[in-house]
Amino acid sequence: MPHRTTPLHPTTDNAPPAAAGDPWYTTDELARLLKLDPSTLRRWRTARPSQGPPFVRLSGRVVLYSAADVRQWLAERRTVPGQAA
Repeated sequence: MPHRTTPLHPTTDNAPPAAAGDPWYTTDELARLLKLDPSTLRRWRTARPSQGPPFVRLSGRVVLYSAADVRQWLAERRTVPGQAA
C-alpha cells in the first residue's frame, strides 16, 4: 500500500466528522505520520477509558482513523507557550 502524503495540520475550527472525501489512515499509516510506534496507538485504543484519536473499528483487525478526527484531536492538545491555560 503506498504511503499517503496528506499532511495532518491541526486546525482551530471544530471540524465535523470525516466527510466522504477525507482520507482515512490505518494504524501503521497514522503511526508513521505522528512519528509513533504503532503499538502506542494500539495501547491507546485498548486502554480503559480509551485514549488517543477517535477511531473506527471495521473488524477485529482493521481500524481506521479519519484525518479530520486526528486534526481535531491534535488541535485539542495544542499548547502555546506563554498563553494562560
